[in-house]
Amino acid sequence: MSIPTHGLQLRSLISASGELQLSLIEQPVASLQPDEVLLRVEAAPINPSDIGLLFGAADMRSARASGTPARPVISAPVPERAMAAMAGRVGQSLPVGNEGAGTVLAAGDAPAAQALLGRRVAVLGGAMYSQYRSVPASACLLLPPDATAAQGASCFVNPLTALGMVETLRREGHTALVHTAAASNLGQMLNRICQADGVGLVNIVRSPAQVALLRGLGAQHVVDSSAPEFMAALTEAVAATGATLAFDAIGGGRLAGQILQAMEAAIARQATEYSRYGSAVHKQVYIYGGLDTGATEITRSFGMSWGVGGWLMFPFLQRVGAETTARMKQRVADELHTTFASHYTRSVSLAQALSLEAIGVYGPRSTGTKVLIDPSAG
Repeated sequence: MSIPTHGLQLRSLISASGELQLSLIEQPVASLQPDEVLLRVEAAPINPSDIGLLFGAADMRSARASGTPARPVISAPVPERAMAAMAGRVGQSLPVGNEGAGTVLAAGDAPAAQALLGRRVAVLGGAMYSQYRSVPASACLLLPPDATAAQGASCFVNPLTALGMVETLRREGHTALVHTAAASNLGQMLNRICQADGVGLVNIVRSPAQVALLRGLGAQHVVDSSAPEFMAALTEAVAATGATLAFDAIGGGRLAGQILQAMEAAIARQATEYSRYGSAVHKQVYIYGGLDTGATEITRSFGMSWGVGGWLMFPFLQRVGAETTARMKQRVADELHTTFASHYTRSVSLAQALSLEAIGVYGPRSTGTKVLIDPSAG
């Protein structure tokens, strides 16, 4: 098999003048180190975390297309008020794509690398919106023989985030949790994990259709944040499960505070005496996403034993160490077709990903519109 010398890679650049430019550039394929493999990338999902790097703070409503069908270019203005937040990346052409999967075309001399030659693997390595990607063999997860690249493409970000939530619950002494944006691919995975592991879960969604979706998947506690009786239903679900931990994908708005209010109200039902400081039970909300980029609004009405903080998968994996991470990855591989199955709205090539039509689908980050890039296509 001939080894390619060059391949296309999707790049994101914000100029000093305040313009985002998305384009495809030709990259040389680097020589392999002994412990590295060369992957032909055949599937890479567009996750919300990828969109954050892809678009930055640009106003994509004003995006415009240029270039050619084979080498499209998307440009969009970055509002002046947002440029300060983009200062660290101005002038840098950044590769995009946290994870993906494909076939190992070449391998270094190390036994671990040679063992992967010709095999299909998943990788969490960055720069995955590329036709070819060189990565350490240790960064690869060998997929089951019957798994396609598309089935293995989302092996890391969503599965390890969902498993990390349950691991955090256990390490911090909670017994049940609340999750927002629960109808997403990640939310469905978390629902299956909690059912299998016997962990109480309150799913917060944003429409009756999403309630029906999760109930069809066996979820016991599903509440609709758009319903007039949302707070009463949330409090009942929290009381039923005893949830004192939440993971919030929304970030902005009142939801984090509302979850804490529901937790305190549920705990107060069991109180035997009044305390002006509220319950002594610690209630924790971790914000791990930013579907709402506005301010997080907290109205303190839940005592003094509470916390709101940030949570991300990568720092979590660093804290728990290699042994726990390896155990979690192995569970993903073992349950790839069940617990950790992902679903996509469509698959696009690198060039098609840089079309205004495709951006209109995946750009809003709406539940049920997950898009897969196949860099080997086209």
